[in-house]
Amino acid sequence: MNDYLVFALFFIAIAIGWLLGRRNRNLSSPVRDLPGQYYKGLNYLLDGRPDGAVDAFINALEVNTETLETHIALGNLLRKRGEVDRAIRIHQNLLARPSLPRAQVHRAHLELARDYISAGLLDRAERLLKDLVTESPVQRRASQWHLMDIYQSEREWQQAIDIAGDLLPRKSLLGGSGNDATEDPGQPVPVVLSHYYCELAAEHHQAGDLVSARYLLQEALSRDKQCVRASIMLGAVEYDAGRYKQAIKALRRVRQQDPLYVSESVATLRACFRELGEEKALRSYLMECLELYPSPTLLLATVEDLREVEGQEVAERFLVEQLEKMPSLRGLEKLVSLQADSHEGDIRENLGLLQRLVQRLIEERPSYRCGHCGFAGRHLHWFCPGCKYWGTISPIRGTSME
Repeated sequence: MNDYLVFALFFIAIAIGWLLGRRNRNLSSPVRDLPGQYYKGLNYLLDGRPDGAVDAFINALEVNTETLETHIALGNLLRKRGEVDRAIRIHQNLLARPSLPRAQVHRAHLELARDYISAGLLDRAERLLKDLVTESPVQRRASQWHLMDIYQSEREWQQAIDIAGDLLPRKSLLGGSGNDATEDPGQPVPVVLSHYYCELAAEHHQAGDLVSARYLLQEALSRDKQCVRASIMLGAVEYDAGRYKQAIKALRRVRQQDPLYVSESVATLRACFRELGEEKALRSYLMECLELYPSPTLLLATVEDLREVEGQEVAERFLVEQLEKMPSLRGLEKLVSLQADSHEGDIRENLGLLQRLVQRLIEERPSYRCGHCGFAGRHLHWFCPGCKYWGTISPIRGTSME
């Protein structure tokens, strides 16, 4: 049991004692002792048995409008500790009291729904939250956020989109916002909504429904114009539809949205320009991006393009010049690879060994990092597994270890 929990329970015990004492002063009898369960709870705390103290305090504290916050605080503490069953029991105990005002009943319902989410009982939580959306204007927005999280975890993207749409700020006739989003948790709703559209578009794209996928990605961009993911996915959809110019237009938008992601668009761009027979236009675009936003990934893409169009010798010379300006492991690995292709015998074998060693060093380094929590990995995730934010993981740029 950690010190934080013991301290929290001591604080709650003091609050319980104060509330019980205040209640007793309001009774007609001149002297009234605190309930025995309260002292029993204190003994449990002093003996280092906080679990028993929790049960004793629950039994000692009567449920009423004055003690509601204490019950909720104790339940939330247990939920954070992972003791969800106890938290559920506390919040269910609150709901068993018909004397509580309706607003406090709604508050207890919300906390019980949070308990169910922590326990993985999403169906129960969903039913409670839907009722709150309908019945409680005060708890409506918080309930909608939890519903959105439930649908997200279940990959029910259309339902998540519907909820997120209701959460979007609406303009009033006087120009103000029709709902208050100042206390919303996490990211702005338009950012989250745009990724929900992308998730649904990915399902339609995989099913071969390019028309629906295109529409959904355009919706994503209408919600968040800076959604790089939507532009990259739209480029892929347009390429599969044979609309190469439209694909190039979507992918070139990435540079204005966030230049860190330009490298993620290169493969599809190359395929589009190749289909149009305009490889030189791709090289000009890559050179321009490399000059404005240098990165090892862009450098390698440019080198590969030079190798295919102008030959290996030109590509190798260009790579050497760039590595002097911007040293990187990935650039070195590419240079060794080009050198190995032009040699035979022992030299080729030694260069192959060197290439494998550099590759091992590269594999030990993350390629992507979340700008919000710092989570790092080898692959691009649009949903960060660390902080649960959307679109915050981007390619790492600017270190010699790339």
